[in-house]
Amino acid sequence: PPWDSGISPPELLDYIANHPAGNAIDLGCGSGTNILTLTKHNWQVTGVDFAPRAVQLAKRKAQNAKITAAISVADVTRLKGITGLFDLALDIGCFHSIEDRAAYLSTLNRILKRGGHWLMYGFFKSAALPSGSGLSEVELDLIRSTGFQLLSRQDGTDKRGRPSAWFLFNKS
Repeated sequence: PPWDSGISPPELLDYIANHPAGNAIDLGCGSGTNILTLTKHNWQVTGVDFAPRAVQLAKRKAQNAKITAAISVADVTRLKGITGLFDLALDIGCFHSIEDRAAYLSTLNRILKRGGHWLMYGFFKSAALPSGSGLSEVELDLIRSTGFQLLSRQDGTDKRGRPSAWFLFNKS
């Protein structure tokens, strides 16, 4: 798929370089590229995606790389069976497409340690995105109102010129 470059983004690599390894969850892990990157940097990683085919590919990549990671099909708004407390929640393009963002944030609050980080990449609402997709200032206010403090925001555009941003939040 076009969203799966097979290369971890520099924002994740920068995060890894500047934070001690711990427990991470990749929300919407796709085919597992970032699971491998985190694991190779001594993180304990859980990956979830709603697409069984993507999870199958991620498990195959992990097996071929001889790494251990918990990878499963799951709904990120519920994450049934996932009880761990994570130091990092990675979300590259998942939150901005979720309909029930309040349920997502509630689940994220449940699984992320106090002081943990949520590294999230998302597109902003535009006419080019399906109805309901994309971030707006309303969603950013919702995030802040649920106990997440914005540490950094890097605005930019993707290869198609769509406005997007990287966010790093801290769970207070």
